Amino acid sequence: MKRRSFIQSLGFIAGSAFISLNSKAFTNLNRDKMIRGKVMDKNRGVANVVISDGFSVVKTDAKGQYSIDLNEKASNLFMSTPSGYEFKTNANIAKQYEVLGAKNEYDFVLTSLKKNDVKHNFIIWADPQVRTKDDVQQMMETSVPDTIATIKALGPDALVHGICVGDLAWDFLEYFEDYNKAVAMMGIPFFQALGNHDMNYREGGDDTSDRTFKEFFGPTYYSFNRGKAHYVVMDDVRYLGVERTYDGYISETQLSWLAKDLEHVKKEDLLVINLHIPVHNSIKNKEELYKRLEGFTNVHIMSGHTHYNVNKITDNIFEHNHGAVCGAWWAGDICSDGTPRGYGVYEVDGNDLKWFYKPTGLSKAHQISLTLDTLTNQKRLLANVWNWDPQWKIEYELDGKNMGSLEQQTGSDPQAVKLNAKGKPAKGRAFTKPTQTEHLFMAHFKPEVKQVKVIATDRFGNKYTQEISA
Repeated sequence: MKRRSFIQSLGFIAGSAFISLNSKAFTNLNRDKMIRGKVMDKNRGVANVVISDGFSVVKTDAKGQYSIDLNEKASNLFMSTPSGYEFKTNANIAKQYEVLGAKNEYDFVLTSLKKNDVKHNFIIWADPQVRTKDDVQQMMETSVPDTIATIKALGPDALVHGICVGDLAWDFLEYFEDYNKAVAMMGIPFFQALGNHDMNYREGGDDTSDRTFKEFFGPTYYSFNRGKAHYVVMDDVRYLGVERTYDGYISETQLSWLAKDLEHVKKEDLLVINLHIPVHNSIKNKEELYKRLEGFTNVHIMSGHTHYNVNKITDNIFEHNHGAVCGAWWAGDICSDGTPRGYGVYEVDGNDLKWFYKPTGLSKAHQISLTLDTLTNQKRLLANVWNWDPQWKIEYELDGKNMGSLEQQTGSDPQAVKLNAKGKPAKGRAFTKPTQTEHLFMAHFKPEVKQVKVIATDRFGNKYTQEISA
C-alpha cells in the first residue's frame, strides 16, 4: 500500500515500531519464551504495573521488574499505563506497547503527571470514516477545529484524552495517515479501536485482517488507567474471510484476557469499555462479555458503527452508542437519525461520570431539533432530543404556558427524511436511508398557538431549550 510522506515526517514509522506482522521479524526468533523487563519512573522502579502480551497478564514487583511467559501468537507487549502517569504517545497517538522482536527484555519508562488525575475528561470520536480527499477536507475544516475548541473550553489545566471507537478510515487504509494528522492537530493523547472498515480484506481471516491497523496503532485490545477509572479497548469485529463480510463477536482469547485484566481492578471503580460495534444489539456473544463484567458496579460501554445516537442500559451497564463524526458518511450535517455530526464529551470525577453530546459547529447547549407541521385542524410538534435516556425529562410550553411532558415516539427524523428524498447531489454522496429512533417527542395543539418552547432536562439537571414560531 502506497503511503504518503506525512506519516514519516511525524515519525510514525520509526525504527522497529511498525514492523510488518508478515515480516521475518516474527519468524525464527532467537529469543526466550520467558520475557523480562522493568517499568521505571526516572531511577525508581514502579510496582504493580500491569504488563500483558494479550494472553497472560502480570504485575511488576516492588522493584518494578516483571517476567511473562510469552504466548507463541503474541506480536505486542503492552503496559496498562497506571494512574498518575502521562500516556506515552507518538505525535499524540497512544503508544504504550512494544512490538515483539528478537529481544528477551523490554523496559517501559513512565513520567509522573504534574497534577492529580482523579478529575479528568475524555472525548469519544466514532466513525470519522474518511474515504476521499473531500472527506478529509471536511474533517480537517469542521470536526478537528470543533474538537480543539471543546478541549480548550474544558480549561487550561484539564487532563483530556481521546478515544476513537473505530472506522478511522473507510476501507482505503492509506487514509490512516490523514486520521493521524487530525489527531496530531488536536493536541491530546488518542487511543484507537478497530472498526470493520479498518481491516485488510483479501488477507485471510480474522487473525490477519488487522495487519495494517497493528502497524499503525499497535494491539487491537489493551487497557490503561487514569484516576479511579480503568479503560479497556476491545476488538469486537470478526472478519469472516470473505471480502467485507464480518459480524459482531468478541473472541474467546480476548474474553480470557479481559477476565485476567479485570482481576486488578476494584469492583467499585469506573470501568469504561471501548469498542466499535454496539454490544447491546449486535454482538453475538454479548452475554459472555456481560459475565466478565458481573460484580462491577459502574460500567459504561462506548461504541460507534451505527451512525446514529442511542443510550441503552442493560442490567446496570450503560452503553453509549455515539453519533458519527462523519454523520451519514459526510453527506449532510446529520446522522441517519437526525443527530448532528459530533462526538461525546465526558467528565470523570473519582468514580462519577457525566457527559454531553457535542454537535459539530453548534453550541453544546444545542441538544434539540424541532419540526412543526400544520395539519388540517391542528399543528404538530416533533422534537428530536438525540442524547436522551430514560432519566431525561422532556416538557413543552405553548405561548408561555407549561403543558407538561411531550409524548415519546418511535419514527424517522423529518430532516433526515428530506435529505434522503433529495437523492444524489451533483457532488458528493446521497444521504442515507433514515433510521428509526426512540428519541422523538410529539405534541398536537390548536392552530392559533404562536410560540412553542421545548425544555429538556438531562439526568444531571442541565436544562436545554429550543423555541420555534408556530
